[in-house]
Parts: sequence; C-alpha cells; structure tokens
Amino acid sequence: MSFFRDKQVRRYIVFLIFFSSMFIIMYLIFNTNQIDDVKTIYITHNQAVASSLLEQGVSKEIIANAITNNQINESGKDLLNIIGIDRQTVNHTQKYLSQYQQLPYINIILIAIFLILITIETFVLFYQRNRLYLQADKIINNYINNDYSSQLPKNREGTIFQLFSSIEKLATMLQSKNEMEHKTKEFLKNTISDISHQLKTPIAAITMYQEIISNEPNNVQIVKEFSAKIETALNRMKQLIEAMLKITRLDTGNIVFNKCDYHMTNLISNSISELTFRAKSEKKKIIIDGNPDQIVNCDFEWTSEAIGNIIKNALDHTKPGDIIRISWENTPAMLRIFITDNGSGIAPEDIHHIFKRFYRSKYSLETQGIGLGLSLAKSIIEGQNGMLLVKSELNKGTTFTITFLTK
Repeated sequence: MSFFRDKQVRRYIVFLIFFSSMFIIMYLIFNTNQIDDVKTIYITHNQAVASSLLEQGVSKEIIANAITNNQINESGKDLLNIIGIDRQTVNHTQKYLSQYQQLPYINIILIAIFLILITIETFVLFYQRNRLYLQADKIINNYINNDYSSQLPKNREGTIFQLFSSIEKLATMLQSKNEMEHKTKEFLKNTISDISHQLKTPIAAITMYQEIISNEPNNVQIVKEFSAKIETALNRMKQLIEAMLKITRLDTGNIVFNKCDYHMTNLISNSISELTFRAKSEKKKIIIDGNPDQIVNCDFEWTSEAIGNIIKNALDHTKPGDIIRISWENTPAMLRIFITDNGSGIAPEDIHHIFKRFYRSKYSLETQGIGLGLSLAKSIIEGQNGMLLVKSELNKGTTFTITFLTK
C-alpha cells in the first residue's frame, strides 16, 4: 500500500509493532512466572502443614489424604473461621502471597509505560505532520501570490510527498504561464509603441502634403508632386504594418511552417521575382551560382520572403554596377545559402544591431527601407530551426549566410 511508503508512518507502524510485541512477550513471561509462583506457594504451604502434623504425631496416610482431598464440608469451613483464616484477615500465609500480590501492580506499571510511549510517539508524529502542513500551506500561499522562491519538500517517499510533487509541477506550469503572459504583454506593449512611433512620421507627412495640396488646388504640378509623395508615404505605412503583423505572428508562435523539399533554383527564382526589375533599373546585377538540382527542406513562401528581404537590403546598400551573388553549398550535415554583395558594407559598431527592429545605421540614414526586413528574415529562418549569420567589412561588402540542417 502506498500509505506505508511514508517514512514517518512506517516509523510509527514499526514502533507500534515493536512495543506491542514486547508487551505481549513480557506479559507471557510474567504470566508464566505467576503460575510458577502460585505453584511454589501451594507446595510450600502444604509442606508447612504436613511438617506441623507430623510433629504432632499424625500418621502419614491421614496427612496425605488431607492434602489431596478436594471435598469441602461445613465443619472444615467453621474450623478455618474459628482460627481466623478468610479473605479479609491477615494470617500466617501472607508471607507466601506477598510477592504474588505485587505482580498485578507491576503489570499495571508496564501497561502505563507502554501507553505513555505510544502517546508520546503519536504526539511526535502528529507534531511533525502539523509542522509539515503549516510549511506547505505557507509555500502554497506564496505560489498563490506569484512568489516561487520557495519549494515544497520533495525527494521523499509517501503519499503526501507525491501530492507535494504534483503541486510543484502545477506551480512550475503556473510560473511559466505567468512569465509567458508577462512577456506577451511586454511584447504587445513594445510592438504597439514601435508601430505608433514609426507611423507618426508618415502620418505627419501625409497631413502636411494634404494641406499643401488643399492650398494649391489649381496648381497641377504641386498636386501631382505631393500626391506622389502621399502615395509613397502610404506605401511605407502599408509595408510597416504588414511587416509588423508578420513579425508579431512569428514571435507569438501563430505561424506554422509547412516544410517540404524544393529545388534551390525554384526557391531563389521565387525570392527575386519582384526584385529583378528593380536591380535592372538601378543597373545592378543579381547572379545565381549553385547546383540547380540541390534540394532544400523549408517553407517555400516564408523562406522566399526571408531571402527576398536580404536581397532588398543588399540592393539598398549597393551602387550602380555592383553585384549581388546568391550561391549555396551542401555538406552531409547542412545546407548553406550565401547572399554576397560588394556594396558599402556594415560598420563594426553596427554589425551586432542590424537584426534589431527599426535599427538604422548612421551610415545609411539616406537609404530606403523601414528597418524591419532583416529582423523579419531572421525570425523566419530561426522559426524553421535554421540560422542567419552576417559577415561584413565597411566599404568592401557583406555576406549573409543562411544555414539549414539536412535530414
């Protein structure tokens, strides 16, 4: 039974069995001694009676008949009453009965000691249990108040400690849930703060452009110019909101990546499909260099977007005539995709911050972009258990490395 797995209960049961056994053994010993003492008293008294009768000349046959006789008559009772031998009187046989009369008192003392020991051990058991319950109650109240600095007693056997272990697991789950809720609240707070901060500039610009157009309704050139600027600001807001929504969904785990096997050429072609015209118009080259039969296991659309964001970043930081090269290599353990450009590069003080949201280097304040592309790319790659690394040298170029583990 699981009840006996409790150490304190086992100790108490062992205590009861031990002292009960000792009590029974001692009782049997005393009872045997009592019987022997009664026999001794009986024999001694008969010996004294026989000796007295022999000294008075009574024959042995008569004495033997008298001692072995089991019949009682009234004349015998009257004789003993005359000489003063009954239950209430102290007589010459008292010396034989005195030791025997003390034995019941000894038994009473032993029983009292036995009961006292049982009471003490029971009190100790209940006292220890009460302390344990009070300690557990205090710790559980701390858990209720979100204080998980203390822990319930564990690593012991017994039903109560199994219960404590289950409560500890529940407390760990509650702690993780509270931490997750806190992180979620902080994340939403920061996200809302970032969005509101980033939207202030385009909204202010749109408001200003709209006022200019309102003041010059008949000036076609001004209307066209600032209408175009309004469209640019609206597109920036759209890109910002879409990017933030995607990052939020990724960070909160609401995106499920559907990973399958695809040819690298198909993946890269999909990634640059909307960028080739921009590269051509800016007189920049995108070169693809790799085994066309190479297979990659990933989510096609999300990975295409991540690679596309990295290439957009390369286009933002290269000048006409520069080259963006996309290549890949396969090893038994991993597939690595390299996106290399010979553009302006990244300053050493910026290299550790480029994946942060809305981060803009002081060297690239004039370049286009909202500062979310690389952060989104990193979230997409790492969400598929991949890695995104960067290596760069100022004014010499940059290489982004995407790594996926192979099957």
